[in-house]
Amino acid sequence: MSTLATDPVYSWAMSDTLPDGAWTSPSTARNRQPILEVLRPRLPAGARVVEVASGAGEHAAFLAAALPDVRWQPTDRDAEALTSIAAWRAAAGLANLAAPLRLDAADPSSWPQGPFEAVVCINMIHISPWAACEGLMAGAARALASGGLLFLYGPFREAGVATAPSNLAFDQSLKARDPAWGLRDLAAVTALAGAHGLGFAERIGMPANNLIVVFEKS
Repeated sequence: MSTLATDPVYSWAMSDTLPDGAWTSPSTARNRQPILEVLRPRLPAGARVVEVASGAGEHAAFLAAALPDVRWQPTDRDAEALTSIAAWRAAAGLANLAAPLRLDAADPSSWPQGPFEAVVCINMIHISPWAACEGLMAGAARALASGGLLFLYGPFREAGVATAPSNLAFDQSLKARDPAWGLRDLAAVTALAGAHGLGFAERIGMPANNLIVVFEKS
């Protein structure tokens, strides 16, 4: 069993009882620990992190608890999501977890004032139109400090790499819901990042056919 699961500091995060007004997602319980293991050695003490499209807010609460020296700023554009984030924040009671802010990834002008040492975006760019990815890159380029990192988590298409059948099925289901959604081509995402001064830094394989892709501001 994970040490987090037996540590009373994290007992609120492992509980089956939801805070009033909070959402939950089964995928968060599966991916939060692997995401933490990537972030922990790459975020300096005292880092300011803005999370784009925080959704329910479970990642924000869990990661802020696990990284007490990091200042975590959750955001979302959806009012119900902001309510859920606030509920998880209240349950966590963490000094390093800021109140959620409204941020539309497609609108770089909605971003909070930087500089930030990192931007984290989990499972967004395939469940939103390409304009959201364009805004994410433009906003990250403006908000990040020199040498700051952008972390993207999710499934991608890659040239020369067979796409897992589960990801192909997921891509089809997304496009059935909205033709503007779907798995993004990693080369296209990398080119877009580069156009905004964000250079490719790392490709990290994750469970369930996902990746974390890291870009660094020059």
